[in-house]
Amino acid sequence: MNQKLEKVSLIPPEEPAGPGTSLGTSPPSVTPLDMLNRAVSSGADIAMIEKLMALHERWDANQARKAFDEAVAAAKKDIPPIQRNAQGHNAKKYADFAAIARVVDPIIGAHGLSYRFRTTQTDRISVTCILSHKAGHSEETTLSGPADTSGSKNAIQAIGSTLTYLQRYSLVQMLGLAAGNDDDGKASGDSEPITQEQLADLIALADDVGADKEAFCKYFNIASLADIQAKDYARAVAALNKKRAK
Repeated sequence: MNQKLEKVSLIPPEEPAGPGTSLGTSPPSVTPLDMLNRAVSSGADIAMIEKLMALHERWDANQARKAFDEAVAAAKKDIPPIQRNAQGHNAKKYADFAAIARVVDPIIGAHGLSYRFRTTQTDRISVTCILSHKAGHSEETTLSGPADTSGSKNAIQAIGSTLTYLQRYSLVQMLGLAAGNDDDGKASGDSEPITQEQLADLIALADDVGADKEAFCKYFNIASLADIQAKDYARAVAALNKKRAK
């Protein structure tokens, strides 16, 4: 086999300076796929091609992970407080799985995310929530618990109750939602969150003025716009309008 490794250049050749081109500019970035294509077309041996294929796979996986992280962070900023619609055994209201899904599903879908569940059962029931991004990266978390035999449930109902409970909590954990979205931790009434209509208005205003949502949330010391309290709503609107004035 005619070895041409010494002729394989993994750095693109310098382009002659043209109109609007500075001699001091960096050459265009080269991806592992570019390097692999160049090696194949230049007749590189199998060992080199395999190394470049492995490099491409690692690079591709890293890019997918970054896209996943960015999508989750962006989705969390858009998820509003979820209305508590069910009564718990301890007399506190909570948001059941259907209520969470109605709010969460369209938002994460708009950011290229989706979820599914995997279930196993031995002496305990285990539910794994798998959160995936369209770029290919996925992450998962698993929660386990015994069958919920409280009340007058039969065996099947006891299993179904636990499955729904674990699905709800594993999804909340996977998305990193605030506990207030899923329990009654804020029931003391010290401060109420903004309404969904107010949240929608804030998101629209932030987009209109070109605000950096992440920086805005850091300024208010909150994880997402949905965490802004009603008492701070007017201040948040004023801060965004002030950016428009600039």
